Amino acid sequence: MNTSRLLLLLGLVFAGAARADGPRDNIPDNVRPVPPPGIEVSDAERKVLEHGLSTLAQEIRRLRKNPAAVPHLPDVEIYYQAVRIALDHGEFFAPADIEQAKKLLVVGGARARELGMGKTPWLVQPGPTALGYISALDGSTQPYGLFIPPTFSPTSPQRWRLDAWFHGRDEKLSELKLVNTTTQGVMKKEFLRPDAFFLQPYGRFCNAGKLAGEVDFLEALADVKRRFRIDEDRVVVRGFSMGGATTWQLAAHYASDWAAAAPGAGFAETAEFLKVFQDEVVKPSWWEQKLWGMYDAPAYAENFRNVPLVAYSGEIDKQKQAADLMAGVLAKVGIPMTHIIGPKTAHAYHADSVLVVNRLVDALAVRGRDPAPRRVSLATPTLKYNRQAWVTVDAMGRHWDKASVEAEIVADGQVQVATKNVTAITLAMTAGRCPFALGRTTTVRLDGQKLPAPAPMSDRSWTASFHRSGTRWLAGVLPAAALQKRHDLQGPIDDAFLSSFLMVTVAEGAPFSKPVGAWVTAEQMHAIKEWRHQFRGEPRVKRDIDVTPEDIAQHNLILWGDPGSNQILKQIADKLPIRWTKEGITAGKKSYAADKHALVAIYPNPLNPKRYVVLNSGFTYREYDYLNNARQVPKLPDWAIVDISTPPNSRYPGKIADAGFFGEQWEYKDRP
Repeated sequence: MNTSRLLLLLGLVFAGAARADGPRDNIPDNVRPVPPPGIEVSDAERKVLEHGLSTLAQEIRRLRKNPAAVPHLPDVEIYYQAVRIALDHGEFFAPADIEQAKKLLVVGGARARELGMGKTPWLVQPGPTALGYISALDGSTQPYGLFIPPTFSPTSPQRWRLDAWFHGRDEKLSELKLVNTTTQGVMKKEFLRPDAFFLQPYGRFCNAGKLAGEVDFLEALADVKRRFRIDEDRVVVRGFSMGGATTWQLAAHYASDWAAAAPGAGFAETAEFLKVFQDEVVKPSWWEQKLWGMYDAPAYAENFRNVPLVAYSGEIDKQKQAADLMAGVLAKVGIPMTHIIGPKTAHAYHADSVLVVNRLVDALAVRGRDPAPRRVSLATPTLKYNRQAWVTVDAMGRHWDKASVEAEIVADGQVQVATKNVTAITLAMTAGRCPFALGRTTTVRLDGQKLPAPAPMSDRSWTASFHRSGTRWLAGVLPAAALQKRHDLQGPIDDAFLSSFLMVTVAEGAPFSKPVGAWVTAEQMHAIKEWRHQFRGEPRVKRDIDVTPEDIAQHNLILWGDPGSNQILKQIADKLPIRWTKEGITAGKKSYAADKHALVAIYPNPLNPKRYVVLNSGFTYREYDYLNNARQVPKLPDWAIVDISTPPNSRYPGKIADAGFFGEQWEYKDRP
């Protein structure tokens, strides 16, 4: 390993101070592109790169025929994809990038030849490496960086600590740059440990670990665990600037999964941060304000009882606002926050503070998380984030109002639980984790009601489920309803893009009304293009007439068109709570003319209620929101009526005539 490279300062790529132009980035009619345009590539250089890509593609095709090579093929494909994407989409930002691309093709070719011989030296040699995995979302190959500690031995039975480091904002962080910098060892030397793996997710570009960026980390982490013996109880999440924001949201949502969380100088919510950092006058619609709850860390404050927290800020850093705000929020729920402050420091780590942060985090990692803590707190406004430790909320009284659970083991076999806005709950400890004595019955006192519960199993696992019937709790799982909002089936529209999805277009010549047809075609092209730009994948796309039963079983279907043009939508139109016919759109008692309006919505697929259908939408934030990561949150709820006589712009797909959330049984509800 080239240790000099690992001694690079924080100002390099993964320090990533948040880029924003203040008021200049608050003008929706004057939005700069993200990522920015690249430089021109000469014909001669293009031919060299195309030849290298063609050669590597041939190697990859040969490897696909070798079953033993296929599990490691993404480690080769990331080199091909990094160069192909930069070349095809104009993402060489400096002449040096072209030279780096040539080198990556050489490295990729060498890996391909080694893999063809049954060797994977990049998985056993200590030091920095770039690896890849296939994402379930869109089938794309995604890269990540990994530091293999110098004490690592592939034959050792040891389970290893892992620190996940989330990079800062970098609008030029292409796959090419990510793969090159991690291959070359540009990593956070201040935070590398000789006894720990160090994971640097790509995060699908520049989104502060939200939406597909969040899924990227979870998928990359799962891939590392598949390859190496990672200690589940000693995983640390940390990052700086935009990476600090990523850390805040992952700590808030998945608190009980981490041994420690160490956010540095990153935003923790939307509204106040934009006012302070961006000088923006924030005027959300009522549904946007509710949707802030999906990612705003304050909405999950009680969850921080489940994870040790070490926050860092520079004393004179404008982004200290985030940690100060969280300190106040946590104090209100009785959690004093450890906040290390770098003296007279702006947007950077102070050298002395690094030592303090590392000492605290190392001590917490040695101790590890408690996988079955005696007390568990859970707060959430959505079933998307419905679990902490051994407590899972299965149903809520009302989405986007706060649901909370306080659960505690008060004696052997006795659990006390208090809930708010919860209608179904499961308490579950996995094998080997249940502290209850075997052979004894257990009891749960739930909101003051004493209920019998199953005894622990012989493998020391334990599960007990309860649901409300009126004002009483009953033992047992939530009865299967015709429709019920459940985890990963609760909306909003953007949730369909957090698991496997398929874009379904209409066949050529399908009967469209002209205004709707033109709008649908433009929005469909926009969704496909912007998924690639912002979430770095190429969506699966099929015509409606080509969709198979396997597609319906495996994917959320993103249906483009209206009931007269899209054959899948035609099959399910009369099963949706908002009616769309050739005469118009009817939502409750309100009607909208068919020639001026289109329906955007998410709903359980009537052809497979375990998956979604989405009508006429990609992810719902747009170009204006790319300019600051705090804006990159869902902008539309479960449904919206779009007035297409107003053209789409950098914020909305047209004028939003009406919008709202479906109820807990996916029924239509008027605006609250």
